[in-house]
Amino acid sequence: MKTLTYQTLEGDQQSLPLEAIDRLRAALQGSVVTPDDAGYEMLRQLWNGMLDRHPALITRCLGANDVAQAIDFAREHAMRLSVRGGGHHIAGNAIAEQGMTIDLSALRNVRIDPRRRTARVDPGALLGDLDREAQAFGLATPLGINSTTGVAGLCLGGGFGWLTRCHGLTADNLLSADIVTADGQRHWVSSSEEPDLFWAIRGGGGNFGVVTSFEFQLHPVGPEVYAGLVVYSFDQAERVMRAWRDFTQSAPDELSVWAVLRHAPPLPFLPESAHGQPVVVFALLYAGEIAAGERLAAPIRAFGTPLGEHLGAQPYTAFQSAFDPLLTPGARNYWKSHDFARVDDDALAALIRAAETLPGPECEIFVAQLGGAMARVEPTATAYAGRNATYVVNVHGRWQAAKDDACCRDWARQAFTSLAPFATGGGYVNFLTEDEGDRVVAAYGINFARLQAIKQQVDPGNLFRMNLNIPPQAGEVAA
Repeated sequence: MKTLTYQTLEGDQQSLPLEAIDRLRAALQGSVVTPDDAGYEMLRQLWNGMLDRHPALITRCLGANDVAQAIDFAREHAMRLSVRGGGHHIAGNAIAEQGMTIDLSALRNVRIDPRRRTARVDPGALLGDLDREAQAFGLATPLGINSTTGVAGLCLGGGFGWLTRCHGLTADNLLSADIVTADGQRHWVSSSEEPDLFWAIRGGGGNFGVVTSFEFQLHPVGPEVYAGLVVYSFDQAERVMRAWRDFTQSAPDELSVWAVLRHAPPLPFLPESAHGQPVVVFALLYAGEIAAGERLAAPIRAFGTPLGEHLGAQPYTAFQSAFDPLLTPGARNYWKSHDFARVDDDALAALIRAAETLPGPECEIFVAQLGGAMARVEPTATAYAGRNATYVVNVHGRWQAAKDDACCRDWARQAFTSLAPFATGGGYVNFLTEDEGDRVVAAYGINFARLQAIKQQVDPGNLFRMNLNIPPQAGEVAA
C-alpha cells in the first residue's frame, strides 16, 4: 500500500495511506497538494528565505467548510498543523515541517460597507488588498507598513502601523470574526457573542483556531495624506535622534514619526555620494489635513542638516507600499525586538552604537512610534498586553547569502542584548523569531493566565501549536 510519511504533534513519524488523502480531496472544494504534485515548491515558499520547510500536505482551502474538514483530518491523524495566510511572519510558522499546512492564500476577497464604515476581509487577504478597496471610499483601518503582509496574521498578533496612534491597533478595530476551532466547529465571535474567544484572538495569535473571516471598523483617511522621508547623515545621529525623541513626546496622535538607522538605499532625492552610506531616516505620516501635516512636520526638517527629503501629499495606498522594495520575499531575515516605554539618552546612545556596526546594506534598526489611541486601551481589554510600549525597536537583520548567517544573526543578538536594560521586558509577538518561545509569557504579561484558560477550553490538545504557542492551562510550552 502506498503511503505518505508525516510528523505527528509529538514529533513522531507516521505513515498515512494515500486513500485517506484521496478521501480528504473529495471532501474539499479546494485541493490537496503533496510533494509530488505540481505547484508544491511554490506553495511551500515563505517570505523569510532562511526557512526551508517541506510540509507533507498542503490543503488549499476555499471556505470555512474546507477549513473544518482539514482541521478534522489533522486532528484525527494527530498531524502537526500550521495555518498560512500571507506567510510573512519572521518565524515561518505558516509552514509545518512534514505536517499539514492549511493554505488560505487563495481567499483574498475584501467587501466594504461604506455606510457602516466596515470591511469584511477574507483570511488570505494582504494589506494592499484591504487598503485598495477601503481607499475607494476614503476609508482605512490601522495596518502594517508592507502591502504584502497578510491581514490575518497581523491582526491576530495585534498589528500596528501609521494609523495606530490615532485609531489603535489592527486588533482594536476588529468588530467580529468567524473562526473554526480545534474540534472543527464554527463560531461567530464579537464583543457580545463568545466574548472570551473574541478577546483571545485580538492579540493571542493563531492559538485558538482558524479565522475564516474578519470584520473591521474603518475610519476616514486620505485618499491623500501628508507623508514621506527626511534623511540625515549618520554623523548627526546623536543630535537628530534626541530632537526626534523630544518631538515625539508631544506630537499629536494623527502624526506618526518612525526613526530608521541603516545604510542609505539609492533614493532619487539623495545625492549619489550618500548611497550606501550610514544614515538616520525619519519616516512620517500625518492622518489629517495636508496643510496641517506640513506645518506640524516642519520641525523634523530642522533637526539637523538634511541630506535630502521627500515630503508632501501622496496617496495613502502609495505610502503603504513605499517600503515594499526593501521587504521583498526571499531574503534571509533574523529579527530581535524590544518594547520601550521611553527612550532616554542612554537608550539612544545604545541604539546609535548598535547601528554603527551594521553588518550589511539591508540591515537596519527601526524605532516605531506608538502610544496615542493604542495606549488608552486597558492592558486587559484585549489579549494584546503591551499598551505601555510608546516605542517598538526592531533590530532587523536582513541579507542575501547563507555565508553571512552567523555574522548578521550575531549582530542582531548583540544589539538586542545591549538594548535590554532600557526595555519594558515585554514584546510584540509578530516580531518574535522561532527561537524566542521563551518570551511568550512576558509578551502577554498579565493576560497570559487567561489566555491559557481559554486555550484549555477551545484547544485542550494544543492542536494549534505551530505558532508563538500559548499552551493549555497548566501545560508546558509545546515543542
